Amino acid sequence: MYKVDLPVNEREPRAVERRRSAEAERRSRVLNPRARVIGVDLPALNSQVREKRERLEMEKQRDMAYDLLRLSLDEMAMKQKQEEEELRRELGRDLVQYRTIYQRAEDSRDADINYGRQGAPDISISALGPASMQVFQGEDVNEGERKRAEMEMNEKTLRDQMEEREKQERLHNNRELLTARELVENDLKAVQLDALKEECRRAARIALSQYNQTQAEERNEKKRQEKLKIVGSELAEIQYMATSDLLTERPDAAKRMTQSAEGSRVLPDRWKGMTPRQLSDIQRQRERQRLDKERQREAEKQREQAWDHLLMEQSRQQEREERIERELERERKIQLEKYNRQLAREQQAHQQHLDKQLYTNRPSVEYFTQFNRSSR
Repeated sequence: MYKVDLPVNEREPRAVERRRSAEAERRSRVLNPRARVIGVDLPALNSQVREKRERLEMEKQRDMAYDLLRLSLDEMAMKQKQEEEELRRELGRDLVQYRTIYQRAEDSRDADINYGRQGAPDISISALGPASMQVFQGEDVNEGERKRAEMEMNEKTLRDQMEEREKQERLHNNRELLTARELVENDLKAVQLDALKEECRRAARIALSQYNQTQAEERNEKKRQEKLKIVGSELAEIQYMATSDLLTERPDAAKRMTQSAEGSRVLPDRWKGMTPRQLSDIQRQRERQRLDKERQREAEKQREQAWDHLLMEQSRQQEREERIERELERERKIQLEKYNRQLAREQQAHQQHLDKQLYTNRPSVEYFTQFNRSSR
């Protein structure tokens, strides 16, 4: 009926704009990893940074080792290629020389037919005789087209063979490169294992050396104590002999049992020296002491020999154990190499199965862009 200009309701656009801004602010807050983190564990972050640096350093060293190996392999491949090319050139020169000497055109079976084409003087058939006629008029009319078709077919066959050969060479080079890389990784693992085992052996040898040194020190200390004891006993014996009645000629040495009220007393005016019995007793005592000392020396010598024999047996046993350990280590390396090769073959077969049979329908870019469009 009548057109009336009503006031526009601006609350709905403002509400929509407010919701949009709130959604954008919430999305920036929710999808921002720094805003989601409540607290920061500084030691853990430092440990992660240190581990990452160590990992990067190890990767750098491994890449350098791979680069050096790749350079050496490239040099070997280039040298081998040069040798093959030189051998191929030598074979070509030998083949050309052989054809020049033993496969001349004038010595072939059809030399009389093509004789005129080679720049030789024209010789009439009457001079050669009827028996030399091998091609007659009207035979092989399409010789040019046939030879041209044969040449094209030969060129096509040769080109296909060259392409197939180049393809086989590329596949062979790729396989050799993968095999060399796997061998390098296995060698690096073997080197790391050898380093760890060598460190364990070094620690065991250090512990054994410390133990042996401790035993040697204890044995030396025991010897020193025994020597001090022997020296002390000898000094005591010397002191006893120096202060005894035998050398000082004290009255006690010449005492005589008398029956009196005073008991036993010494008569120094009747001292005549020691009796043969006393001398024989002294000689027997000295002989007994000498025999005891000899027995002690013999026992000590036997103990030393037994200890040396024990040390020698321990050394031999250790050498046998080390030899057995080396044999076991060699067997483990062989088994590990076989196992790694089997794993490589299985992994290659599994990867081919994944690439050629399982993962045939790969997701596109639109599949990944459909996520994280909203904070809800």
